[in-house]
Amino acid sequence: MTLEQIRTHGLRALVEELGTAGAVRFLQLTETGRGDYSRERHARIGRQSVQSLVKQIEARRKRAVV
Repeated sequence: MTLEQIRTHGLRALVEELGTAGAVRFLQLTETGRGDYSRERHARIGRQSVQSLVKQIEARRKRAVV
């Protein structure tokens, strides 16, 4: 079978077994995503130290508990 045939059969099997909504949910779980995680992460947090990030997490947790 070609890759396209395997894909078609697989999608058909998912829909038959899980229904359309279940098949879509399963496919969302296996989505590989796009972009460059490392570049986006560095752009978002910059060069913060681990200690700085830990302090931010602890502060958020304290606010969430209140």
